[in-house]
Order: sequence, then C-alpha cells, then structure tokens
Amino acid sequence: MIGIREYVLSLGRLALAALTGAVLLGLTKSSLRVPLVTTLLVIGASTLLLGGFVSAVFGGSEEEVKTEPAADRGDRRLLVVARSGSLDPVRCVYVDQGKPPLERRWRGGCFNGDSEDNALSETVWAASDRMRMTTRAGAVHEVTIAPNGRPDRVVSVGW
Repeated sequence: MIGIREYVLSLGRLALAALTGAVLLGLTKSSLRVPLVTTLLVIGASTLLLGGFVSAVFGGSEEEVKTEPAADRGDRRLLVVARSGSLDPVRCVYVDQGKPPLERRWRGGCFNGDSEDNALSETVWAASDRMRMTTRAGAVHEVTIAPNGRPDRVVSVGW
C-alpha cells in the first residue's frame, strides 16, 4: 500500500497542477478565473496535505525481507515483505515481473504470524514458474506462476 500511496499522492499533485493550468489557459478573459483557481488550489492542496498526513500516520511501513530472482528468468523475482503497523507480524510474498516502468507486481501469499505455526519460515523458487512457501509448522504451499507473472492463486494463512 505504501507504493500505491506514493503514486496516488503524486498523481493527485499532477492532476491539481493540470486542472489549475487548464483553468488558467481556458478562462483567459473570464471573471471566474481568479476565484475558480483560488478555490481549486485551496481545496486541492489541503486535500492532498490531509491525505498525505493520514496515509503516513495510519499506513504502517513495509520492509523487504528477501528478494530472489528466478533461476531462468531475469525479468521475474520473488519478494518477501514484512509489514509493521499492526499487532500481528505479517509477511506477504509477491512476484514482480518485468523491468521498470512496465514492472507488474502480484501477490502470491500472505501469512499472519499471530500464531507461531502460521508464520512464514521459507520462500523459494521451486522452478522458474513455481514458488514454494513453507510455514514454521511445516505446511507447504506451492503456487504456479503464469507466463505473464500472475500467480494461479493467492495463499492466505492465519486469517
């Protein structure tokens, strides 16, 4: 969510600038020009500031725990992320495919570690199109990855 939050706030700023520019260029000889731009900037800037503050306070943080490229594919990697900001230790596994800016990210699984048995202990590539996630209790979950990078299912443990 933090990555999405950064894009949403950046796109909001860009949209505000574009709307302001459109009003300034479109209403060159109108008496509504100054009040409309002032209203747009006051409401838009305060909304973006409030959204950024709320997102930063309540968004939690993510930390990359492990990154592993697929053996036969240079454009695919496995990513394990630890989320903080909640009471339970949560680990999520993602598959990233492609190179920036066309990179796509899909979730392969999330493990709620509130119980020791549900905690994620190991994540590895079983093959270039299959990943294996193992819990501390020994439960093994294999997920097949499609050629476009999308997992065939999302594993949820401990929810």
